[in-house]
Amino acid sequence: MTGFTEIAEEAGPAESHGTGRGSAGRGARLARVTAVVLAVASPVLTVAALLVYARLPEAWTPLRTASPQTAAALTFPAVGAFLIFHRPRLNMAWLMVAGGIAAAVSDLSSAMMFRLAADGDLVAAGLVRFPAQVGWAVCGLALTMLLPLYSPDGRLPSPRWRWVLLLGAFSLGLDLARSVFRPDPPPGSYPYPAVIPNPLQIRALGPYVEAVSMVAWTGIYVAMALTALSLALRLRRADPVGRRQIGWPLFAFAGYVVFLIMAAFVPTLLWPSIVWAALIPVAVAFSVTRYRLYGIDTVISRAFVAAGLVAVVSAVYFGAGALSSLVVSGYDEIAGIAAALFAGAFFQPLRHVLQRAVDRLLYGSVGDPAVLAERLTQAVRRGDPAKALTSVVSVLRDGLAVEGVAVEVADGEPRYVESGRVGAEPRQVPLVWHGERVGRLFVGPPGPRRFPAAHNERVLTTLTPYAADVAHAVRMAADLQRSRERILTAREEERRRLRRDLHDGLGQTLSAMAMTINMARMSLKKSPDAADELLRELHTGMGAVTDDIRELVYGLRPPALDDLGLARAVRELAGQSSPDTEIEVEVEGSLTDLPAAVEVAVYRIVQEALTNIRRHARASRARIVLQRDSVLRVLVADDGRGLPAAYSAGVGLGSMRERAAELGGICVVNSGPGAGTRVEVMLPLGSAAKEPVRPPRAGR
Repeated sequence: MTGFTEIAEEAGPAESHGTGRGSAGRGARLARVTAVVLAVASPVLTVAALLVYARLPEAWTPLRTASPQTAAALTFPAVGAFLIFHRPRLNMAWLMVAGGIAAAVSDLSSAMMFRLAADGDLVAAGLVRFPAQVGWAVCGLALTMLLPLYSPDGRLPSPRWRWVLLLGAFSLGLDLARSVFRPDPPPGSYPYPAVIPNPLQIRALGPYVEAVSMVAWTGIYVAMALTALSLALRLRRADPVGRRQIGWPLFAFAGYVVFLIMAAFVPTLLWPSIVWAALIPVAVAFSVTRYRLYGIDTVISRAFVAAGLVAVVSAVYFGAGALSSLVVSGYDEIAGIAAALFAGAFFQPLRHVLQRAVDRLLYGSVGDPAVLAERLTQAVRRGDPAKALTSVVSVLRDGLAVEGVAVEVADGEPRYVESGRVGAEPRQVPLVWHGERVGRLFVGPPGPRRFPAAHNERVLTTLTPYAADVAHAVRMAADLQRSRERILTAREEERRRLRRDLHDGLGQTLSAMAMTINMARMSLKKSPDAADELLRELHTGMGAVTDDIRELVYGLRPPALDDLGLARAVRELAGQSSPDTEIEVEVEGSLTDLPAAVEVAVYRIVQEALTNIRRHARASRARIVLQRDSVLRVLVADDGRGLPAAYSAGVGLGSMRERAAELGGICVVNSGPGAGTRVEVMLPLGSAAKEPVRPPRAGR
């Protein structure tokens, strides 16, 4: 942690030796005891002051017995002592304690002044005024000037800000001098029963008291506004960690200054300024200790956006209302409706503009979801899906400011890509592409440059669709590669089968037939009967060769498709099925110009489905539907016992799904116990129209 930690943990040279450590330890204990005593004394003095006020006669009771100074006396010393107890050398904490005890002394002195005056001791009351005024000036200088100017690193933003400190000190001192030396007011204008005399009054200052007060308070308000501005400038120039550290004090000081200045014109707003003054030490404590655990930048972001919306929409509303009142004079309702509609039209676009501006202010370009989305777009365009996935996790890690991000792609290659370390229990975000879950996004713990939850949600909402697109592309690339590998494997396996069948089966049969022919020729003259027997064996062998060739051709493509066409071939399959099952075949649309691959896939899928019905279904009725529209729909349903509750897809079901997937289609198998089985296949026909219609074979 920068700033406060460095100041708190800065050690002197003597602390590196034994005696130095002993002195430092005694000094730290003394500092803690002093801070605790002052932290207890300050609220005790403040409560005592409030009790004194409560027992005053009504004529001597001031209009306001509580002020922001009262809140400072109650909260600043306690929080300052807490910080000193852990970090005795923290000068910001000592400022908080000093300012708070000065405020308590000022409150008690003011209360005692009225108590003495009510008891008739006006001279003593006039003397008690001085510690009240001095305590007020010390409190104002410590808490409203020094503390914000030197936060959070104990140094001024730059040497030029000394003028702001001098302006504040001069203005406070000027108003203190005015109070100390002001002449007694005339009794007629005094709000209390008797004038409390000022033993140090200078009567010649009477005509200038109001002017001096106006100058002094103008300087005080300007200096307070500039101290809050110094924190805003630090926030703009700081890194993300420093922004979070500065955010809490900035939010508290800015709110206090705004309400205090507004209370000068609207007295009822003094109470919000009192409450806000009590929040300042809590904000400083958050900044010093656990600032990473609280989303101050979310509070600042929403506060700025809300304030901007209120200001701009109000200006647009009143401007449109005034303009429409002039144009349509006498129609106040119409003017009001027009102004409301005009202001409402600006609301949503303005909210987006303000949100992006505040995000850029708080997080810079690294945390801007639009910039991150553009980075992802460029990364996806430049690389293949695998490289794009690596870019996705890197950009998400930067945009979320976490220790690690990983993406797991279902059935992808690569299946898992990680940037950094996601830890043992990362947050999981599903990646959904057009309703289909394609993977998971793992988000690790926050890093040192932590962003608030609201910002992380905006980044995830913006970038998760990009991650889902890339994950889907990775899956498609992996499916394409696996499909290519299956095609190559199937082609080589088919070639091996053909070679084996031709060499081991048909080749040997033909060689044997050639030997038989030679033997028949040799026996033709000497033994015609033997030659005739050999020729009969040769004829039988020719039939076997014909059967072998037919099996080879059938393995490449079912002959029934060329001889009968798809519709009649499916009816023939249905007729060859189990005689115990009545099978109905329905054909809707023309099936004469389908691609060859589609015909083979449909034939094999129906064949496998009928085999399953015959072996396992125990069905009495089955139904086959071939329906052609923009796609080819194949349905095979039976009324059998269905699939068991727990089953694993075997070779047959896997083969049907693979055949459909190879053509870009889907195969779904639905079943329920006792409700039969439905095999439904959808095959795209986008390329069917481009293929020429094959003329029917002769004899079909």
